[in-house]
Amino acid sequence: MKRIIITTSFVAIAACFVAPATVSAEEGLGNVDRGRVIYQFGKGDDVPACQGCHAADGLGDDNVGTPRLAYQIDTYVLKQLADFASGARTDDTMYQMNDIGKALSEQDMKDVASYVHTLKTPYIGSNLDQLRRDGAEVGDPAKGKMIAEYGAPDHGVPACESCHGFHGRSAGRMYPAVGGQNYVYLQHELTSFRNAANEFGSKTLTAEEIASKADNARTNDYMGQMRAVAKNLTDEDIQNLAAFLTLAKPTTPGNPRSPSRD
Repeated sequence: MKRIIITTSFVAIAACFVAPATVSAEEGLGNVDRGRVIYQFGKGDDVPACQGCHAADGLGDDNVGTPRLAYQIDTYVLKQLADFASGARTDDTMYQMNDIGKALSEQDMKDVASYVHTLKTPYIGSNLDQLRRDGAEVGDPAKGKMIAEYGAPDHGVPACESCHGFHGRSAGRMYPAVGGQNYVYLQHELTSFRNAANEFGSKTLTAEEIASKADNARTNDYMGQMRAVAKNLTDEDIQNLAAFLTLAKPTTPGNPRSPSRD
């Protein structure tokens, strides 16, 4: 997996000339218009445009391992930005997110989280055939569907839908939408949760443990729930789940987008 190298774009200067932000009709945690400016143009010298890695439409990029942010739960995005800023979340791929998070104010985080929640880009998912051609190990979506819907009781894995909802649309504001998420990101995060579970279990870490843990061990899950699940996932389980979830359409018939979660 490639490590992301982010270069601050000079287009951030353009943010100074954008019309004053107005209150959006789609109220959320923050100001959608200000969030759009940060997402598209960045902020100052330390915050590059989010779209440089996550794409203008919020779909992310399998080539560099970035997630889809479009229509993600705003409270979840806010928590991740805050956790990157505090160091509670680290990542060996998106490692520059820690410095970016520190450069964002709390209001900036709320604004960006509110903006990406408005990006109701249709669910596309990863091109699994292309990933296979590129040499990636890609799982079986049908097997992943069984785990997502029913779990794997034979080795202690509960159904993903119990927290993440039908086809990963999310079953509550503390849980992210994972349906239509990018394959590489899903595989990486599930593996990172498992790495952390193997080292720390599902406990809350001390500041010293957080500071010393490996970047590929993710421990900022709610009450250790993902680590408790991921510890029992095999490599094949992870690949199968990622293959199913990236293709899953968290929609209703005739509706190309998820139902409102507001």
